[in-house]
Amino acid sequence: MSTDKPVVIYGASGYTGRLVAEYLREFNLPFVAAGRNAKRITEAIEHVPGIDTIDYDVVEVEHTVEALTELFRGSQVICNTVGPFASYGDEVVQAALAAGCHYVDTTGEQNWVLHARDAYGQKFADEGLLLGPSTAYMHSVSDIAANVVLETGGIDSLDILCLFSGTPTFASTQSIFTILAADHFYLEQDKLVQWPGAASFKVQVPGQHEIFTALPWGGTAHPVWWQDDPRVANAKALSGVFDQGLMEGVAQMAKHFEDNIKPLPPEEQAKALEEQAAGVQGGMPPRENRRLHRTLDSVIGRGPNKLVQCVIHGNATYLQTGAIQAYAARQLIVAGPRRAGFASACQAFGHRELLGMLQGFGFVGDPLVTGHVG
Repeated sequence: MSTDKPVVIYGASGYTGRLVAEYLREFNLPFVAAGRNAKRITEAIEHVPGIDTIDYDVVEVEHTVEALTELFRGSQVICNTVGPFASYGDEVVQAALAAGCHYVDTTGEQNWVLHARDAYGQKFADEGLLLGPSTAYMHSVSDIAANVVLETGGIDSLDILCLFSGTPTFASTQSIFTILAADHFYLEQDKLVQWPGAASFKVQVPGQHEIFTALPWGGTAHPVWWQDDPRVANAKALSGVFDQGLMEGVAQMAKHFEDNIKPLPPEEQAKALEEQAAGVQGGMPPRENRRLHRTLDSVIGRGPNKLVQCVIHGNATYLQTGAIQAYAARQLIVAGPRRAGFASACQAFGHRELLGMLQGFGFVGDPLVTGHVG
């Protein structure tokens, strides 16, 4: 069946999909809640506050290009939350393109962002459609900070740090283990350079006395977004959670992969990673508490004779993702993207506009900008 609803949430039974539905309701956008199990979708969506005030359908669909294309016809925007995206994303992107829909997802996987750009970016551009992987808290808020830094001329290098508190969802945990097996990169003199395996770093966190552990986290989307921007020659990004016990555990898992799993054949690698992931996170975390679940995004921009830092303090990682996805859908329906083809949320909608939306919902404060800004 095709639809007359402007938005399709694919993966609506999951934690993030439910939050996208919540904020589509805030923006008064009817939607289709789709996935492989209608019963689970219905149970999830019925828990969304005020969901009875918006028009929506629940649709069960097979994860094939043909079935998804048929479902997507008649819609305008596909919000994909089904990860790991490197495993399940191709069918959804291909179906969105075939149905003539804009595509946004919530990935944190650099390998998927690279693949999506190279395999589908030009095809979406040719159709005037947005291909927007990582339209989510990770990595859109730190990208806002990077764009604020670049408002000062003479900056050519970005040093990015993203930290948040909270529990990764089941899909996020699966993605973390998936990216362990992938090559990941930072940007150095306009070229992507591979991070060493199991790299971890001690970082100074703005506004905190403690030193934290942070990881390349698959490389993040930033080096990919900035690779073709003439202003930026270098970009490195580190990420992590404030729970340092959890971070040390992730760092140990990365080392365990490098020492014990990476030498295995690909099929055995995949099986070992799936077993590890299943043992770490098997359920749905509780809804975020804004007083407890906080975010920090810091970007230091450097040039030959300038240094500017932008820090954005916020709250509720996954709630922010729901709002960013819904805002993207609204902008695409009302005005279309500023840039067709492969683009970040800031490139597609404007970093100040995205910042304003997040501030309107109380997710982030004003950017704190310091340094040589003249």
